[in-house]
Amino acid sequence: MSPPVRNPETHLPLYEDMSLTGTPFLYTLIALCVVAVALPLVLWSRVRGPKAVRAAARLLMLVFAQGTAVALVFTMVNNSNQLYDNWGDLLGTSDHVHEAADLGASGTGGIALEKLPKVRQVFKPAKGPGMRSAGGVLVTQLRGQVSGVDAEVNVWLPPQYRDPAYRDHKFPVVEVLPGYPGSSKAWYGTMDAPEQLAPLMRSGQIEPFIIVSPRTTLLPGKDTGCANIPGKVNADSWLSIDVPKMVTDNFRAQAAPDGWAVAGYSAGAHCAAKLAVAHPDRYRAAVSMSGYNDPIAVPQSLAGKSPALRAANNPYVILKESRVPPRVALYLSGQPKDGYEAAMAIQRVAKAPTTVHVVFVPKSAGGHTMALWKPQVVPAFRWLTEVMGSHRIRTAPGSGGTTPLAPSTAGSRHAELASGSASPAAAARRP
Repeated sequence: MSPPVRNPETHLPLYEDMSLTGTPFLYTLIALCVVAVALPLVLWSRVRGPKAVRAAARLLMLVFAQGTAVALVFTMVNNSNQLYDNWGDLLGTSDHVHEAADLGASGTGGIALEKLPKVRQVFKPAKGPGMRSAGGVLVTQLRGQVSGVDAEVNVWLPPQYRDPAYRDHKFPVVEVLPGYPGSSKAWYGTMDAPEQLAPLMRSGQIEPFIIVSPRTTLLPGKDTGCANIPGKVNADSWLSIDVPKMVTDNFRAQAAPDGWAVAGYSAGAHCAAKLAVAHPDRYRAAVSMSGYNDPIAVPQSLAGKSPALRAANNPYVILKESRVPPRVALYLSGQPKDGYEAAMAIQRVAKAPTTVHVVFVPKSAGGHTMALWKPQVVPAFRWLTEVMGSHRIRTAPGSGGTTPLAPSTAGSRHAELASGSASPAAAARRP
């Protein structure tokens, strides 16, 4: 048996004190904004010199005030939505691909995966919004043995993982993906998945899943489309081979495919559906929130640059042309013109044993934002528990299948609308 491979512990620049998402940087901007407001109040009438010099000085004060205000608003929006992790992501200088060999249709390059040495990782407590909640998130820097990607992977362990009663138990895993641009921290921070799910896991209402979030922004200024593109990136193999192998090598995680699912929103939703239908030997289920089928929907997507790539990374085309329908379960939610039509298209071409659960989300629930997807976390994980868990949650009659187009939702709360749990009957009784 080959000896374990221990990846060296590397410095993660996103945790530097003055990182883009760090508290010191935010406080510095706030202080600069205060100074920018105070300067004109104090110095405006005190500027001396020729008229041109006075005008230039006052203009600089205004530009400084505007610049600091814009920077502060951008930083607050970025921190709230967790779009860019670090300066490299924002400036388009981060490259996490050290090689991108042609790995063939299987994405393995002919490598016998079961013969690869075990990877032993060094993990640290992750930093950032939401990363310390519900037991805390761990982070490691992984150098993919197959994909050639070198990037961070975050892991959250369910409450039962450290319980002595579960010391011999292996846990199912959900690999969660952000949109583009998007941070690998978003599911723990803005989406608040651990805080929402931990109490339900403790009470046995939701299966105790390990939640894994790898980096998906691998090239500067480009959406990889979770595709393998020789000479560019092997994002598919990174997500579906290297990351799962690392998790099973380091944690008590169930084996693929029955113990693995993948979930995402926006561009991550497209990836989740595509990965599941393309690799039923690696995933049993997928959750897609506001996804799309054709990669060309995102102009920056490398997977949309040619007809061949578009077809190879389109879950609708993969299902339609599959000779043997994949044994996967799909949870697809969306609004009109934002995921719903794509979900219905997949449902129409899906054949047993593929199963598709479509959730209609009305426009009144909000737009293509975190506020729309966050309320869907619990319903999605309840569904994952039903299709993957060691026990089955009992659901109300008629709760499965497709939510009809444009149900009455008048008076329903935002969370109900976004989660697809609003009751048409109850809403109809409200004025």
